[in-house]
Amino acid sequence: MPQEKFNLQRVQSSFELSSAGNDDVFIDPYLEAFKELNKFLSMMGTVFGFIVNDIKVKVQILEKLRKQQDHGDQFETVQKMMDYELNSGLLNRSDYISGCRTFLRLHRGLNFIRVFLTRLCELETADESTCPICQASYNETLAEFQPWLIRKGALMAMYTLPNRDQLLEKISEDASTASRHLPEMLRAGHQVYDKTQALYYKYDLLRLP
Repeated sequence: MPQEKFNLQRVQSSFELSSAGNDDVFIDPYLEAFKELNKFLSMMGTVFGFIVNDIKVKVQILEKLRKQQDHGDQFETVQKMMDYELNSGLLNRSDYISGCRTFLRLHRGLNFIRVFLTRLCELETADESTCPICQASYNETLAEFQPWLIRKGALMAMYTLPNRDQLLEKISEDASTASRHLPEMLRAGHQVYDKTQALYYKYDLLRLP
C-alpha cells in the first residue's frame, strides 16, 4: 500500500484556521494539521517512531472528546477546554483522560517540529547533515519530557537522517519548492504555538504532569 503523500500547504491552512480571529486556538483544524505532519514524520521511518505513535494516540483522544454528545462543544477551542476541565474539577480525577494534558503533549511535539524545521531552512548546503540540528532541537524541546531510554534511542536514531535536500524532497516535490513554502507553514505554526503557550501560561497548566 503506497504511503499517503504529505501536503505542506494543508498543514499551513489548517494552522491558519486554528488561530483565526482571536487569542484562542480552534482544536479541529489543529488536529488536522497534526495528522498531516504525522505523514511527514512517518516518512522518516523509525527515526521519529517514538513521536509518530504518540501523536496518533493523542489526536484520537481529542477527536473522541470532540465527538462527545453532551460535552463535545466544550472542546471546540483550547480556552473552552481549559475552562471546562478546571471548573469541573476534571484535572484532579485519576479516572479521566484530560484534554488539557493530551493537548499539552501535542503542543510540546509541535515545539520540537517547528524548531527542527526552522533550523532545516537555515542549512546552507544541499548535502549538509540534518542530524546535528535534529538532536539539538530535540534536546532543547521534547527531551526533558521523555524517559531516559526514549531519549537515548531517539538521539541514536537521528544519525540515520538524510541530508538537507533529501529531507526537503520528502516535504515537497523538490527541495527548492519546499524551501519556498516551508517558511510560510512555519509562520502559521509559530503563531499557533505562541497562542497555545500563552493560554497554558495564563491558566498555569504548562507543567501538568
